[in-house]
Amino acid sequence: MIKTCLIALALGIAAPAFSQPPHAKPAPADPAPEGVRIDQDGVLANYFAAPGQGRRPAIIVLGGSEGGLGPGAMRDAKALQAHGFNVLQLAYFGAPGEPDRLADVPLETFTRGLAWLKTRSEVDGERIGLEGGSKGAEAALLFASRSPEIKAVAVGMPSSVVWPGITYSAEVKSSWTADGRPLPFLPYAFDANAKSIYDGYAGGLKALDQHADAIIPVERINAPVMLVCGKADTLWPSCPMSEQIVARLKAKGFKRPVELLEYDDAGHAVHGPRLDPADPRFQNLAGLGGSAAGNNKARQDDWPRTLAFFDAALRP
Repeated sequence: MIKTCLIALALGIAAPAFSQPPHAKPAPADPAPEGVRIDQDGVLANYFAAPGQGRRPAIIVLGGSEGGLGPGAMRDAKALQAHGFNVLQLAYFGAPGEPDRLADVPLETFTRGLAWLKTRSEVDGERIGLEGGSKGAEAALLFASRSPEIKAVAVGMPSSVVWPGITYSAEVKSSWTADGRPLPFLPYAFDANAKSIYDGYAGGLKALDQHADAIIPVERINAPVMLVCGKADTLWPSCPMSEQIVARLKAKGFKRPVELLEYDDAGHAVHGPRLDPADPRFQNLAGLGGSAAGNNKARQDDWPRTLAFFDAALRP
């Protein structure tokens, strides 16, 4: 029974034993007053133009499984804007005109976002980076491996592989498609001792040699790479997967700079701007591993280093 319920949870099914409803996606966050909503040419996004004059680098921000244009990714976007970057917080599912579930999401969505940015007179089209977290990190690494125009990739809680999509049904699909075809993915694997969704991810990684086509070919990325993870992550094994990414880059002779930041007492909220402890969202940092203070301490260290990484990669 426990195994059945865990598989159901991993697929996004409402498993009765856990009273787990489908993940509630927040309404698209209002970007005002710092930004504007974009809905044109197949691009749905919040856009935040850098202050000042002249052409500036740009960063595409990809949120995780909250879907649409969530408030968490928007905080990252606004912090990057305040640092002097043009920022496109791009919707790729769970918003009007996008897939309802995080499954069979076309990679062409990201291609359109990149093309839209390049049309902007204030954007230097030769200096565009990607920032993402969780499933957004999976998407960022995958898209960057196919897009040599991307010049910097910084991701938090990343995946080294393509995982199944989140369908809220018994139907198993890939998370992503390209040219209308689903990409190969690594199935979840639960053994008799499984107690959490994390175990399904960890079990899947044990069979990775049987699904090599699900590995994200990060060695094709034409940019420096920064990875941030929490060792206490209870959602998926982001630090082991980050280490797999670094090992693959090294084995493939990757010539670009690579930085891996791993933090103790931090989990799936390890990456992003630091929160004030008085912020009502502060305690939520501990929801998927580590303590609130531990995740916030990691953020206090990793976010300035993320800004410095983008400065080094994207500024002349």
